Amino acid sequence: MANIKSAQKRIAVAERNRLRNRMYNAGVRTLVKKCLGACTAHGTHPDETGQELVTTSVRAAFSRIDKAVKRGVLHRNTAARQKSRLSRVVKQALEPAAPAPAADE
Repeated sequence: MANIKSAQKRIAVAERNRLRNRMYNAGVRTLVKKCLGACTAHGTHPDETGQELVTTSVRAAFSRIDKAVKRGVLHRNTAARQKSRLSRVVKQALEPAAPAPAADE
């Protein structure tokens, strides 16, 4: 443990920030998992309610990711990568797979 008062304060602040960052990261992970689960469910049984669930869950996940960036918990490039991967999965779930083009020989 530090003996200097300013060092003790920095240790307390660092611990407080670590716990706050952990809370935001856990929230981001939870919402991303919910969105992926909704995409999987919609992929197996596509219907209107599933589509609405996917769109609302992706909106919530994007919002939480953006708030984490705003508070300095996530780097903006990390957030962009997460949002890109999530939107790719959502697009695959919502749009039916296009048939592969036939090669004329």
